[in-house]
Order: sequence, then C-alpha cells, then structure tokens
Amino acid sequence: MIRFDNVSKRYLTGLDALAEVSFEIEAGEMVFVTGHSGAGKSTLLKLISLVERPTRGQIVVNHAELGRVRRRGIAHLRRGIGMVFQDHRLLMDRSVFDNVALPLLIAGAARDEIGKRVRAALDKVGLLAREKAHPLTLSTGEQQRVGIARAIVAKPPMIIADEPTGNLDPQLSLEIMGLFAEFGAVGTTVLVASHDLLLIKRLGKRALVLDHGRLVDDFRPQGKAP
Repeated sequence: MIRFDNVSKRYLTGLDALAEVSFEIEAGEMVFVTGHSGAGKSTLLKLISLVERPTRGQIVVNHAELGRVRRRGIAHLRRGIGMVFQDHRLLMDRSVFDNVALPLLIAGAARDEIGKRVRAALDKVGLLAREKAHPLTLSTGEQQRVGIARAIVAKPPMIIADEPTGNLDPQLSLEIMGLFAEFGAVGTTVLVASHDLLLIKRLGKRALVLDHGRLVDDFRPQGKAP
C-alpha cells in the first residue's frame, strides 16, 4: 500500500514539484498518476522509491514510514518495489536473461532459483525465446518488456512505472498496460505515471491528476467507490 499525507517537495532551485499531496492506494490496486509535463508525476514516484526525500509530510510504503528509513535501509525497501522506466535502462552488453536476473543476483538468490524465476518472468511477458538475445537486437516494445520482466522477477508486492509507454505506438502501449493490469489482478499494487489520457480512460482505472504539483482530482471509474 501507499499513503501520502500532506506531502510537499521543493527542490534547491526553488521549484515546488509537489504541494500538500494526500492520497492512499490499497494493496493490490492499480492506479495511474497523470498530468501535464512538469506536473510532478516523476517526483512522486521518486519519493516512493526514496530517490528523493519530501520537504514536508509523511509517506508510508508497504507499511514502512519512509521518513524513518535511513540510507542503509533504502536497498531493503527497494527490494519490495519493482521499477519500470521509459528508457528501459538495460545493460546493452548483457543478454536478456542477465538483465532480468540482476535483481535476484543483488539479493543473493541461488543459481537454480534465478533460472526458474527469470524464465517465468520472461514467459509472462512473451520473451522466453529471446533469453539469449542482447537488448540491441530487440524492438523498442520488446526492450520495454524486458524492463517489466526485470521489475517483476523478484515478485515484489508493488510495481511503479514512469511513462512506460512513452516511446511506443498505441497498440503496443495498450499491450504493455494490459500486462500491468494482469499484475494488479493477482494482488500486486501497481502505480503508473502516464500522460496518455485516452489510454487511461480506455483501461477504466483510478487516476490521480496532478496540476503544477497539486492533486486536483482523484478520478475513480463509475461504480468503484473509495
């Protein structure tokens, strides 16, 4: 779960990226955060993963109050969060298998366990046959699927994704968002930052709307109560 209580973030430049933002996302819920470029979407995700710290307010993620998490505890917190980026951030000199295995290697998983989990994650995103390929030989959509496989391979309770379909055509975007919806359907909490309002509307999910750092709407599809 995720809870923001009156969270604000001001950068050293004086920019107020977020101002008094409050919301709660239940475990297993899929939610979009949307708004114009510069509205604060990426900052919000960075606060959840402790890439940034808030200026004011309280954030709780997976029952941990982030203000109490010290530097040595950040890695442990991030093990519970699968992160997907628009630019994939893949290691181009490593195979697809090695890219997906990275979180498990960092966590010290056994070799046999790594093999099983990596192949299960690649199968989930439809890339099991490409495990020996290198990212440069894949299409943009396939590279994004590798990034998603890497995010889910350790079976985190939460996935956050920053504009994961920003470089994809409409059909591929729908397929990628469909994958996120599948994870949400089996109990994974999913938070996706996206400016694609048509796609968000088509999927019929809850959407947090930011405008110049402020939460101006918490849209819920008809029939879905808070």
